[in-house]
Amino acid sequence: MEFSAAPLVYISIFIGVLLLVEGIYLTVFGKSISLNSKVNRRLDLLEKGGKREEVLEQLRKEMSQHMRSQGIPLYSILAKKAQKANIAFSPKALVGIMGLLAGIAYVGLTIGTSAETPVRIVVALAMGIGAVYAWVNKKAKKRLSMIEEQLPEAVELMVRSLRVGHPFASAVSIVAKEVPDPLGTEFGMIADEAAYGRDISESLKALAERVDMQDLRFLAVAVTIQQQSGGNLAEILEGLSKVIRARFKLFRRVRAITAEAKWSGMFLSAFPIGAMIMIQLLKPDYYDEVKNTGAFIPAALAVGVFLLVNVIYMRIMVNIKV
Repeated sequence: MEFSAAPLVYISIFIGVLLLVEGIYLTVFGKSISLNSKVNRRLDLLEKGGKREEVLEQLRKEMSQHMRSQGIPLYSILAKKAQKANIAFSPKALVGIMGLLAGIAYVGLTIGTSAETPVRIVVALAMGIGAVYAWVNKKAKKRLSMIEEQLPEAVELMVRSLRVGHPFASAVSIVAKEVPDPLGTEFGMIADEAAYGRDISESLKALAERVDMQDLRFLAVAVTIQQQSGGNLAEILEGLSKVIRARFKLFRRVRAITAEAKWSGMFLSAFPIGAMIMIQLLKPDYYDEVKNTGAFIPAALAVGVFLLVNVIYMRIMVNIKV
């Protein structure tokens, strides 16, 4: 039986390019940029000798640079995801990394495959852009998930601080010191902005809109109402923390109930692609008798369109929102 390793080469190159993105990111910004770090990035920058205003300026630049750069070619598809993921790379650097990875992928395809030059160029560009997009999308999902998990604990920590007599600004500062990334750095920026005169409720609203999270909007609205009409902020935040925890439990329950459907959808979407890869691996001459006919390319394009429609509809069917 004739065996073709070409599909494995393509898959290996893409995985290598994907891992290279993370390697470059950690090399440039250090381990503190990782969401798994116990010390949040703001504190790490301050401990390295950075002045408070310089660290605040750097972090604010990183959090707002992506949405201001949507006019860069190929970058508009990444801007919102990169903002939610709070990618420290500048937009131009991210586009440059796409080009670098595409070049590396092209070299790998040249060495490992016998594909024609136009095919290698198209596949290399797809790998470079696709790897960066997949990496940013994964970062955004992980960061938002961690903020959702950390927020109830952060609100409860503020409640305890308020009850022992600390002002709200000090309670936010305590959260910034005690909570790891990503929420620790975000609340640290809010505390720094409050120290320089910005209203805390405005900073909370900006954070809620930047990460597009309903629970943070609830927090911002609660603080704003308390500032305008008065009341016991500790009791308000305690009630809010219970609501957030109840919503989080509901989301987890829905996720558990729909897990089987999601995995079924993923399997059904991936099965045709996996079948084609296995055919190319085990019997690379399977399509030799028909690939030179006039109907082969239109049929292949039609199959590709149907596969794409299948993936989209499967995603819509299993993506249940609460």
